[in-house]
Amino acid sequence: MASFDIVNEINAQEVDNAVNNTLKEISTRYDFRGLHTDVNFEKKENRIHIVAAESMKLKAVKEMLIKHFIKRGLEPKALEFETEEGTSQGHVKTDAAIKEGIDRDTAKKIVKEIKNLKLKVQPAIQDDQIRVSGKKIDDLQEVIQHLKGKNFGIPLQFVNLK
Repeated sequence: MASFDIVNEINAQEVDNAVNNTLKEISTRYDFRGLHTDVNFEKKENRIHIVAAESMKLKAVKEMLIKHFIKRGLEPKALEFETEEGTSQGHVKTDAAIKEGIDRDTAKKIVKEIKNLKLKVQPAIQDDQIRVSGKKIDDLQEVIQHLKGKNFGIPLQFVNLK
């Protein structure tokens, strides 16, 4: 019986590298000279804190962060930006939560999508991942190709194909 797992995992080291590259770009850009701008990655909380002098600079930092996520091979769909708010020093700040794992509702949507293919495969939800098993590897590869074309709001990785 062949199987594979559908997961949503983010490499914390690559996120840290993307944040560091963003900080390096901010330090070299002339339009950020002399302005307070800070980007911190909290590994334990799985969040990125962004503080900028004004709303437009905050938007530019978000775009830089997304650009560096793509360069590092990370999926920008994993970032969930919160609403921006003011600080006591007159700056603006926001947090970006990094979504990891597959929540129950999304897992149910994925399982339903797999069952609608009418292939001889059995999807099963296991904690924050989905295991799909079947007799033919061709059926499993067809499921992978179909799911790659769908958007579930989170990045999906397909691992442990046996």
